[in-house]
Amino acid sequence: MAGILEVATVEFGEKGLAGARIDEIAAATRTSKRMIYYYFGSKEGLYVAVLEDSYRRMRITEAELQLDSLAPEDALRRLVAFTFDHHQGNPGYIRLVMSENMERGEHMARSEIIQEVNVGAIDSVRKLYSRGVKAGVFRAGLDPVDIHASISALTFFNVSNQYTFGLIFKRDTQTTAALAARRDSIVEMVARFVRK
Repeated sequence: MAGILEVATVEFGEKGLAGARIDEIAAATRTSKRMIYYYFGSKEGLYVAVLEDSYRRMRITEAELQLDSLAPEDALRRLVAFTFDHHQGNPGYIRLVMSENMERGEHMARSEIIQEVNVGAIDSVRKLYSRGVKAGVFRAGLDPVDIHASISALTFFNVSNQYTFGLIFKRDTQTTAALAARRDSIVEMVARFVRK
């Protein structure tokens, strides 16, 4: 089943829900369409399973960061850097999220799993932020969901818009030096925004 999800992640990421073909997923995994439908019910069922698996894997890895063992600003910096690295290393995940936004979140809305795993992400930011406010290093009055949205937006853009941005400004945003500079810049922006 893991092999089907892996291949389907690439297929849906590259082609979106409408363009993805179960025949191609079946051929690549040496299984049958019938078996895929047996396990997932439909093409949409497989797509939701791919979304759930993608979000679950990100949140599991994020939970392993051991943010509670670090000082609040160090923990925030680690979280932002991890998010940047995750997005950069998983362009298929970014394409899936973009695809689901094109679908207006219709399939994600049906998934309790996605809702549950993302509540944990906000709880983590909330806890980290509260520790920072209590320690007197973060300013009070910020919304943890907004902090999470800012981290997501800044780290997402470098992958989602790399082609158009690079073409417009004649800049290769994917060189080792460019990625390191952008990562450092985003980490610093978020830290300064939250810092007291």
